Amino acid sequence: MDHLKLKTLISEEQISERVRELGRQITKRFKNEPLVAVCVLNGAILFFSDLVREIDADVTCEFIGLSSYGAGTYSTGDVRITADFSHSVRNKHILIVEDIIDSGLTMSYLQQNLKSRGAKSITTATLLHKPKAQKTECEVDFVGFEIPNDFVVGYGLDYQGYYRNLPYIAQVQNIN
Repeated sequence: MDHLKLKTLISEEQISERVRELGRQITKRFKNEPLVAVCVLNGAILFFSDLVREIDADVTCEFIGLSSYGAGTYSTGDVRITADFSHSVRNKHILIVEDIIDSGLTMSYLQQNLKSRGAKSITTATLLHKPKAQKTECEVDFVGFEIPNDFVVGYGLDYQGYYRNLPYIAQVQNIN
């Protein structure tokens, strides 16, 4: 494993506070509607587990694996499904929970995919958004934090599978 030089960008406390706030906002939107929360694996798992516990509504959970990175630090632009839902999403209100939106390609792909599967509505929540890296339009309803176009790890985000377990978001200082 490469040992990276890291600089804290968003603290554990900031993340916790923002996740609670997002949970309250999502609760207001879906208080009287059953909701299927969709975790985009693997990066969103920590954000997803914390967020769904903050939503006071009827929530079921689904998981989908999508990949567009391979082993690098930039999106390849080629999105593929690596794990699919266990139940139909037809006529369901969907909340996509993503760790980060940078190019927008993965989110755009997933939104189109869910529309084609007959989702009743699609709402998105992302922990991090890199507006300056976005290449494709996609709807983003709830954003935890807007960040610069830097490579980050922690709180579910990884570099070659490592660093997901950090309780904060760190900017990587030494990747070429």
